[in-house]
This record gives sequence, structure tokens and C-alpha cells, in this order.
Amino acid sequence: MSDATGYASMMVRLQLADSNEALLSVATDLARRFAARLIGVAVSRPMQIVYGDGYVMGDLIRADQEQMERELREAKTLFGQAAEGLPAEWRGTEIFTGVPGYLAEESRCADLIIIGHGRGDSLLDPARRVENADLVMQAGRPALIVPHDVPILQLGHVLVGWRDTRETRRAVRDALPFLARAAQVTLVEIAPAPELEAAKKRLEDVQAWLQAHGIKAAILGAVATGDDAIRLNAIAREHKADLLVAGAYGHSRLREWVLGGVTHDLLLRAERCVLVSH
Repeated sequence: MSDATGYASMMVRLQLADSNEALLSVATDLARRFAARLIGVAVSRPMQIVYGDGYVMGDLIRADQEQMERELREAKTLFGQAAEGLPAEWRGTEIFTGVPGYLAEESRCADLIIIGHGRGDSLLDPARRVENADLVMQAGRPALIVPHDVPILQLGHVLVGWRDTRETRRAVRDALPFLARAAQVTLVEIAPAPELEAAKKRLEDVQAWLQAHGIKAAILGAVATGDDAIRLNAIAREHKADLLVAGAYGHSRLREWVLGGVTHDLLLRAERCVLVSH
């Protein structure tokens, strides 16, 4: 994106065999507000079949295939109904590779990915589920994570959880279209008491940068109390934040992407919409 005016293209990932109504309500509303093209994506991977003594469970394979096809049809119908009147495209498919990697590749055509909060994804069939963390860390696009009970993204107050890191700088840049439309923006950094003055100076720099983009923001230095995720969520709740913006911190370990403490916690909490970038 070359400026703060908007998102030209959005991709919403529908989770098969799950409720997607609120997610689609948010996605289609945002597409209309930003006059954006909306791409609906749903993928499924065949069940991992266990073979023994040369026996192939043909009935199970057929049942799995029928279920995948039925779920993809249902997702396509739901998306088509929700996106009626919008410039929209459907991409539903069966794949045989890793789901997060495939979705990350598909995000090349979008400025913003919209996904629902995971509800115990890691405990369910990986052929049907994908961890949000995996997608966020691989996509190279900002991800808007929507709780299951939020039908519209209000922009009355956007809270930015600031850390002086590459990931946070990118997240704030990626969030400019939302920040430009917010009625109120607050930049908050959580720091130990001796570092609070330095934190406020960093926030003033970000405040001035946003002002250059025509965005007014208040700043708030908060004293760390031991758990930054709990502290940040308490501040967001106190300020009645509609959207929380944060960087996604992580590293690769044995091919598994692991988020840092604060952003991992934010991805698991379903209190409000969260925009994260890595």
C-alpha cells in the first residue's frame, strides 16, 4: 500500500465445519467500506489414512472425500450469499500440502487477511484446521483476527501496543487505513518504571510520524506489572478499544512457528479484533 487511504483487496479465510457468519459479516462490511475486492478462501486436506496389513479403508476414504466436497460447497454458498453485490472471488479447494503454507501463498493477492479466532484448533484434525499463528508468521501480510461474536469492526478507539521492534513498526504501517478512520488512537508502551521516560520519547516519535500521515494519536506509558499480555488487555478493556494493533514476534523451531508471549496470548484471546503483522 502506498498510503493510508485503504485496502484494495482483502482475503477472508473460512474455516470448514465451523460458524463463519460473524467473520463474513466483518469481512463484507470492511470490503464495502474500503471499496475493496473480497477473496474468499477455504481449503481442506484429505484425512491421514492409516494402512495396515495391506488393507485400504476405502469406505473411510470415500466418506472423507464426500465430507470435504460438501463442506467446500457449503462454504462457497455462504460466501456467495454474504458477498452479493461486491467485487468478489471464491477460492475453495482440496490440497495435499500444508494448509498454512498454501493460505500464505494465496495471500499474495491481498492487502489484508481476515481470519476468525481459533477455538482449540491444535486439538482437532490438522487436515481440517490451521493454527492462526502459522498463517500469521508465514503470510507476509497483516492479519485481522475476528472474535466469533463480533459482527462488525467498530473504529471508535484503536489501541496500538508498541514495542520498538521491526514487527511493531510494520504492524502500525499496515494498520494505517484503520488508524486513519479511527475516531481515537492511543499508542501504549509497557515498560519497567525506570524505562518509562525513554518509552514515552519513543511514543512521541511514533505520534509525530502518525501526525505526518494526518492521524492524531494520544500516548500512554504504562508501568510493567509482570505479565505484559494481561496488562495490555486490561488497558484495552479500560479504554474500550475496538481494535488492538500489535507486532507478531516469533522464530522457527523444528519447522514450527512459535509466537512470542504477548502476541501468542492476543491470538488466543477473543475479547476484541486484533490486527497483527510479522
